[in-house]
Amino acid sequence: MSPEVDAVLARLLPYPEDGPRADGPVAVDATDRLLLDEAAALIREHPDGVVVVGDRFGALTLGALASGAHHVRTQTDAVTAEAALTANSGRAHRTLWDAHAHVAASASGTPGPGLTVHDRLEPRLFEGARVVLLQLPTSLAELTEIAEHVAQYADPAVTLFAGGRVKHMTHAMNDVLGASFAQVGASLARQKSRLLIAREPRSDVGPLTYPVTARLTDREILDAIAPRPATPPSSGAPDGPGAPATGDDGGTAPDGLTVVAHGAAFAGATLDQGTRFLLAQAHRWPDLSDVQVPPVTCTSDTLEVPAAPERPVPGMDAHPVVVDLGCGTGILATVLGLRYPHAHVLASDRSRAACDSAGATLAANGVRPAGIVRDDAGALLPIPDGSADLVLLNPPFHDRAALSTDAAHRMFATAGRVLRDGGELWTVFNTALHYRRALERAVGPTEHVAQNPRFTVTRSVRKLLTDMSVTGG
Repeated sequence: MSPEVDAVLARLLPYPEDGPRADGPVAVDATDRLLLDEAAALIREHPDGVVVVGDRFGALTLGALASGAHHVRTQTDAVTAEAALTANSGRAHRTLWDAHAHVAASASGTPGPGLTVHDRLEPRLFEGARVVLLQLPTSLAELTEIAEHVAQYADPAVTLFAGGRVKHMTHAMNDVLGASFAQVGASLARQKSRLLIAREPRSDVGPLTYPVTARLTDREILDAIAPRPATPPSSGAPDGPGAPATGDDGGTAPDGLTVVAHGAAFAGATLDQGTRFLLAQAHRWPDLSDVQVPPVTCTSDTLEVPAAPERPVPGMDAHPVVVDLGCGTGILATVLGLRYPHAHVLASDRSRAACDSAGATLAANGVRPAGIVRDDAGALLPIPDGSADLVLLNPPFHDRAALSTDAAHRMFATAGRVLRDGGELWTVFNTALHYRRALERAVGPTEHVAQNPRFTVTRSVRKLLTDMSVTGG
């Protein structure tokens, strides 16, 4: 690796800036360096045909520019990775320009380095691409969707460099790439990283596999969609799970839920076990049918109008607000929309694949959400603090292959911020993570609702401090 590229990579930091932690991530790992070294000659040969997918903190994108690429197109599923690229681009800006000028010194009129961030996997991301750099995802479904896009839309002479840590790589990854490329080989391992190198896109590859669609008829979903009203013992009518379901208008409730999933969406077009366990407790979720709430409002933040009256948030009239935080494919958001048809449904996730999947899932089931937001832990939910009635949360506890609970704690803080006084957060998590105290600190009194050999479900009630509660009055 050239000193110029090394100088750029040395400027990068993880995002959020938690690199000093002993267990924190590193901004540039051995796989990043191996990818840049192996692809360096092709990057210089095709400086306008470089695409990066799955960059974690910007090392591949900025490293490719420092290696001589004129312009790099990049796409990453996580909005946090986009933010890391933005932050590190600013941090390494001057060093990057110096490196690029050194590499391009012999080429007169060479433009300065540039990059374009693409929102999602799409044909124009790969059009004319000759070099694609990829940090291998852990999901074979995500790898399939990426490989098919490269094979169908990149230049026929494209080379795909896909790198990962040896301990996380499997022969199935070779098979996935082999379904879209005629030639797939492996590099030598270096510092416990290895590359898979794919060339010659197959001309006989059919339509894109993803997104996929499935119809789920699991009992937990059906019971959560349509609560069974209690019946008098003398009526002889069946009650509880298995009883005939009725919709909000007295009609027949849906007989299932259609889920749509892109390759990178957690659990794909299936019902994951944590969500299943949370849905099984739906009979204890709050009854929002009779909740009387004012329109969701906000006040002016303009200093010139210190006593500005509250004004309604557009589209948020006097109905309950329910949130699926970390929505994945949108199963919980859809259940909320069908169970509480008059509520405003909001969903958020850091993953572009998740948000696109959730939007398609909601549409397939006739639920019109108030908003689907791609953000970090619900930070950009379009509602003011203290306005949500119910939040459902199945937080992630992995960042790629690494165990990480940082996102979960940021989500707890978001729930505590957006819930109204008396609003409820229902959380499902791996029992070994012991989140109850963190939930009590971030939200309020937390009740242990249910537990099975793997998962725990809790109910947290938002309690706002008042002058009397602080003084003990």
